[in-house]
Amino acid sequence: MHTIPDFMTAQHRHCDDSFIAAESAVSATNWTEAASQWLIFTTDLKTHLEQEENILFPAFEQATGMTMGPTQVMRAEHAQMRQLIAEMNQQLSSQNKDEFLGLSETLMILMQQHNMKEEQMLYPMTQAHLPDADTVLKQVKAYS
Repeated sequence: MHTIPDFMTAQHRHCDDSFIAAESAVSATNWTEAASQWLIFTTDLKTHLEQEENILFPAFEQATGMTMGPTQVMRAEHAQMRQLIAEMNQQLSSQNKDEFLGLSETLMILMQQHNMKEEQMLYPMTQAHLPDADTVLKQVKAYS
């Protein structure tokens, strides 16, 4: 994973895997496993979003001068994801299977559309426009 698109896309897949595992555990009403997988998913997603918002997006904005373009849209979608996750935390805590799964469907669609935009547009643009893409990637990898 020597490029920003490769590294960030791999993170998306990792988050997808833990999300699906949590969703499957809720479907099976295995609340202990669901809580464990949900914690993995939310922790990894939180780190990923912070890597983008604190390192990758500012570097892209500085390199291109575009502060109200794709990064602004991605930040707004991050806010929507965080709101859904907060609601899903409540449903998981109360072991409300139907509400959790309903919200998870909405979050899955949002994440799929969001990830596609990043993977097909933003990450390649970032790799192409950053004069020091390798340094930015090292900063992203070091963020935790």
